[in-house]
Amino acid sequence: MNPRPRQRQQPDAPATQDPRWTLIVARDHSAECSFFYSVETTGVYCRPSCPARRPNPKNVRFHATAAAAEAAGFRPCQRCRPDGAPLAQRYAAKVADACRLIEAAEEPPRLARLAKAAGLSASHFHHVFKAATGLTPTDYASAHRARKLRGQLASGKTVTEAIFDAGFNSSGRFYAKANQILGMTPTDFQAGGAGAEIRFAIGQSSLGAILVAVSAKGVCAISMGDDPSALLHDLEDRFPQSRLIGADAAFEALIAKVVGFVEAPALGLELPLDVRGTAFQQRVWKALQEISMGSTENYTEIARRIGAPKAVRAVAGACAANPVALAIPCHRVIRKDGALSGYRWGVERKRALLAREIKAK
Repeated sequence: MNPRPRQRQQPDAPATQDPRWTLIVARDHSAECSFFYSVETTGVYCRPSCPARRPNPKNVRFHATAAAAEAAGFRPCQRCRPDGAPLAQRYAAKVADACRLIEAAEEPPRLARLAKAAGLSASHFHHVFKAATGLTPTDYASAHRARKLRGQLASGKTVTEAIFDAGFNSSGRFYAKANQILGMTPTDFQAGGAGAEIRFAIGQSSLGAILVAVSAKGVCAISMGDDPSALLHDLEDRFPQSRLIGADAAFEALIAKVVGFVEAPALGLELPLDVRGTAFQQRVWKALQEISMGSTENYTEIARRIGAPKAVRAVAGACAANPVALAIPCHRVIRKDGALSGYRWGVERKRALLAREIKAK
């Protein structure tokens, strides 16, 4: 069967005068299904994000749908496959398959094996996986093993059984990272963290009450609010199995330092922290600590900085989960349009903190 002859390009304005041309030049993936373009000299039609060499604009014409391009006599490009599922959807399926492969494996699969199963090069697969999940394949495997381990310990298995059932092939290697994985020793985890001591104190600032809590490893909570008793109840809910101890005189210097930062941001606030979160949350929190005083970044910029440009919502979630106000300055993150988004300790406090920092800068 002979292919339908192509319809000749009608005299029209140059493609460069069409706003869709800039999307082709940028290979913009967000425009994947909004239109297609064909090239008269090659006889093919493509997605806006096609990685092929940029065509001469005088040979380009635009089509609303793939069917319209084919009706005009053009055949689908073999590189961007415009007649199939969108690239982002195909990549999402490959990442989902890789996640299932990681979770089913007794030991974390090597990158080369995962990439081969996805039909991509190792470097390309690594980039696609990280962009979709916010984690590298290695970090995802580590997080999965940690979840599995916590489940095994909670089910009543012995520590040794839980370690090997979760995929750790060496108890020595596990114990070297036990505190990082569980936030405490395996035995303490099985006991629900009972017996751990957390010292705390509540001070007053011009922005309301401030609670500071410290574990044996560092500051584990900083919170702000109007009601001191509500801050204490929240601390009790977060550490239900721990023993909370009112601070002594030596501890007062620490809370004074936190209150001092609220009143005079130029003093800075460097504290030893004991914050526990997922690998992704830890990466976001580290990026927040790199934002200088008096400066702001939006969620999209943070996502790009940590190498996960599509994980904007996950970045916002990590900011909301920040357990230590001020020390991890999530108040310096704003919306893309410059507006102040929600803040765990109140938008007005966020506005005041930023205003003071800008003035002190």
